[in-house]
Amino acid sequence: MADPSSYRPRPGEIPDTPGVYRFRDEHRRVIYVGKAKSLRQRLANYFQDLAHLHPRTRTMVTTAASVEWTVVSTEVEALQLEYSWIKEYDPRFNVKYRDDKSYPYLAVTMNEEFPRVQVMRGHKKKGVRYFGPYGHAWAIRDTVDLLLRVFPVRTCSTGVFKNAARTGRPCLLGYIGKCSAPCVGRITPDDHWDLADEFCDFMAGRTGTYLRRLERQMADAAEEMEYERAARLRDDIGALKKAMEKSAVVLADATDADLIAVAEDELEAAVQIFHVRGGRVRGQRGWVTDKVEEITTGALVEHALQQLYGEESGDAVPKEVLVPALPDTVEPVQQWLTERRGSGVSLRIPQRGDKKALMETVQRNAQQALVLHKTKRASDLTTRSRALEEIAEALDLDSAPLRIECYDISHLQGDDVVASMVVFEDGLARKSEYRRFQIKGFEGQDDVRSMHEVITRRFRRYLAEKEKTGEWADGESLTDGGQHADGEQHADGAQHPGGGQHPGDAGPGGQAGPGGQAAAPDDGEALTHGPALKDDDGRPKRFAYPPQLVVVDGGQPQVAAAQRALDELGIDDIAVCGLAKRLEEVWLPREDDPVVLPRTSEGLYLLQRVRDEAHRFAITYQRTKRAKRFRAGPLDDVPGLGETRKQALIKHFGSVKRLRAATIDQICEVPGIGRKTAETVAVALAGATPAGPAVNTATGEIMDDDDGAPETTADAPGEPVSAGAPDERRGQER
Repeated sequence: MADPSSYRPRPGEIPDTPGVYRFRDEHRRVIYVGKAKSLRQRLANYFQDLAHLHPRTRTMVTTAASVEWTVVSTEVEALQLEYSWIKEYDPRFNVKYRDDKSYPYLAVTMNEEFPRVQVMRGHKKKGVRYFGPYGHAWAIRDTVDLLLRVFPVRTCSTGVFKNAARTGRPCLLGYIGKCSAPCVGRITPDDHWDLADEFCDFMAGRTGTYLRRLERQMADAAEEMEYERAARLRDDIGALKKAMEKSAVVLADATDADLIAVAEDELEAAVQIFHVRGGRVRGQRGWVTDKVEEITTGALVEHALQQLYGEESGDAVPKEVLVPALPDTVEPVQQWLTERRGSGVSLRIPQRGDKKALMETVQRNAQQALVLHKTKRASDLTTRSRALEEIAEALDLDSAPLRIECYDISHLQGDDVVASMVVFEDGLARKSEYRRFQIKGFEGQDDVRSMHEVITRRFRRYLAEKEKTGEWADGESLTDGGQHADGEQHADGAQHPGGGQHPGDAGPGGQAGPGGQAAAPDDGEALTHGPALKDDDGRPKRFAYPPQLVVVDGGQPQVAAAQRALDELGIDDIAVCGLAKRLEEVWLPREDDPVVLPRTSEGLYLLQRVRDEAHRFAITYQRTKRAKRFRAGPLDDVPGLGETRKQALIKHFGSVKRLRAATIDQICEVPGIGRKTAETVAVALAGATPAGPAVNTATGEIMDDDDGAPETTADAPGEPVSAGAPDERRGQER
């Protein structure tokens, strides 16, 4: 590993002008290419204290052994030279988009005497007009098959064409009218070229002219009583319209634009591009890249533009390019695009209307592409095995951690503090083993203390399960005195059998939550129990399996708290580590320095997936819990009254106010409500404090529900008044 100061240029040696720079390693291989408006200012950033550099940048400068630069006159020249050098040297630390496939194009060889329509992949050739890219080659062939009856352009290969010309007999398409048969002289080269040009115009989006012309010809043929020709023209019009339906209109007619969306996480980014021509989506493609360097969304967009248009010119560069974020230097990129097109190009972020709506669709496609890429990567058995081996080696474990549990704390400004436990077995999520916790030991925000409480509660139950099965050697009872297996006392002094679930915990599949009510699964996931071990009473053993590795979301303080909890319980055969999100560092207990896994490491990728899943599960539960608190109403305190009967009561009476005024006999009229339940409801509502009157926040008017619409209550079906409040503060969630 080289010391950057050993090859740092002397002061004043670097020019203060635009240019492109290259870092080379000890073998003179180019490992990074960059551009700058000021070479002096940009390169100075690489030679500061290593502790201040991003880990990926630090790896690059310590791998390099020299740096060199080339001065250019403008930023546009720097952009072009950077693209050329990245393509030439393929540097390992630059962002490189990987196509997940070779996309097929519909190509028309206008550079030949008799142009041919065909499917083409790979590099584009001069004189050939391209349309697409398409997702599948069969989509091109379906479109061409519909259009050939109207534009009978040659589609045969050179060998078939020459053989037909030699024998004087056209191929089958020539006999059925889907080829004008230039091979046997049925059409002149000029007329065939014009026919191919019309085909290209139609594919480019200029469809109205041909449809109107054919409709005029059909009307003339019908007027002249040439019904067979009119029927043929009618079928041609139907074929053209069917071909047009394959690409729906998404923007105004004659709109030519490319829409680029980016979905990214800490290590990877997916780019999706929609090609809109003539207001219709004519093609779609996508790339995935490793984020080798510290990079912004704008820089990702800039690299995508370089790759997309670096070899293009003319109409291949559209008039308008819509992006989710502008490059860091907009003007040079826009000028470069303008030079490649030969006329003005607008590079902007859509703000409203149809273009913004279509951009949201492209963004969803990018997000799905990133998820699919990660799913394919995670589902590979060899990759998962390598990831587990890398984790075991990095953390100095005796064997690969086949069961990993990860814990995360979530809250909103110290309120509704919850925790999550997710389980990965053999590198795959085991959702039936997920658990959720409410922090009950204290009030307020303290992630370290919360982590200690959760780890303690989880592994006390594990020890209780071992005691019940006779696996625990000490024989000391953990469930005496009416306490939980985790040592926490019930409010009523009752004991949960078998180290049962804490009142503050919500297991999957609607297990008992606070107050004995069922807790719904998060995100609608079917978190049902799999073939878990069973207690004597048939209940699943919730914490019977110990992990080989406990991962916590956080750094040294959280790791120390988790290890302290295990030490206090006398557990010494479970490894602990933490993954700090900011720099993706792996922290170990009692270690001052983190373990830095290579960014290309499958082990790091697996730890990130585990950590991100724990964060998702925790924050989803926290939001659900918060929403329930906002929707809380007086009927929630009625024992034995479930959600269905609460909704039935509100639907029958229209509001809690009218229900409170109802008699017991009137309440009994509600289907499913017996007299005993009605009496319980009446008593509960009589003792509850009535809610204040609803107020129109725009006018200050007090809304009496007897005068207008029914009172909006948290118990009524539909969206509560405060349902939007949590999202407004989501930026401060953890």
